[in-house]
Amino acid sequence: MAIKNELEPFTRIDVHEARAMIDAGGVQVIDSREPHEHHDGHVPGSLNIPHMATLPRGKDLATDRPIIFICKSGQRSAVAAEFAAALGLTDLYNVEGGHDAWAKAGYEMDRGD
Repeated sequence: MAIKNELEPFTRIDVHEARAMIDAGGVQVIDSREPHEHHDGHVPGSLNIPHMATLPRGKDLATDRPIIFICKSGQRSAVAAEFAAALGLTDLYNVEGGHDAWAKAGYEMDRGD
C-alpha cells in the first residue's frame, strides 16, 4: 500500500504497485544503482542514473510524468528521490525493497545495458 509521509517528498510504494504503474504506462523508471548492478539485472525499460549522479543528470529526469526510483533495497533510491525533489520535481515514488523485492516477486528483469 502506498505510503506518503509528509516529511518525505516522495511516496513509498511496493513492487506490486510499481509494476501496476509501469504496466499502465506513462511513468519513468530510474535505477539508482551503480552501472555494474544495472547491467546484472534491472526493471525493463529503466534508465540507470546512480543516486549520486541524480543532481548532475537532472536534465534526464522526466518533468511530464511520474518518476519511480528503484535500487537494490530502497535506500539509495530514496536519496535519489530526495535529490529529484531538490530539483523541483514532485510526482516521485520510491520502491520499497527495491530490485531484491522485484526479483523475489518473480517479475521480469532485463540484463545488459
